[in-house]
Amino acid sequence: MKLIRHPFVFALVLSGLFASPIRSVYAQADMPPVMDSATFEAQMEYLQEKTRIYNGFRAIRDDIFLKMKENALDSMAKEKLEVARLNSEMSERDFQIESLNSDLVRARNERDQAIRTKDSFSFLGIQMQKGLYNTIMWIIVLGLASLAVILFLLFKRSHVVTVQTKKELENIQEAFEEYRKSSREKYEKLVVSHHSEIMKLKRS
Repeated sequence: MKLIRHPFVFALVLSGLFASPIRSVYAQADMPPVMDSATFEAQMEYLQEKTRIYNGFRAIRDDIFLKMKENALDSMAKEKLEVARLNSEMSERDFQIESLNSDLVRARNERDQAIRTKDSFSFLGIQMQKGLYNTIMWIIVLGLASLAVILFLLFKRSHVVTVQTKKELENIQEAFEEYRKSSREKYEKLVVSHHSEIMKLKRS
């Protein structure tokens, strides 16, 4: 009879021969509390410390292996749920960020429009900036002030000319009255003289 030298084949043969006794022993053994309460990393460290290596193979109890498999699947399911939750939160955050960005853009547009509205207004149907409007108004005010000064100077000059003309006219009228008076007196004297001459001629 040939001896089975390959370790893996030998392990299979032993597992086949002693499967029922081993299962019964595992069934009677208590499950370590670490497999129920500790984290998956702690369970792995526990198995690494408590199991032995024989010919490159590590012997693990079947119930502990199944428990670890169950715990691993539960951990994976929890991680998947956590990943799904985080993805959902990330999507919600992205939506909120996009909504906030839209609100920010709208707020900036409203602010710019308010600034433009504050700094400009419609004048005679023309939209213009307040600075330009103030400049135009000052130009108009200065122009009207200059026109008023010019008109005042012209009025003053015209008033002076009018006063001078009035005085000259009064002087002319006075001179005319004096001339008329003197002419009348001369005329009366001349008439009286002629009358006297005529009377003398008649007497003679």
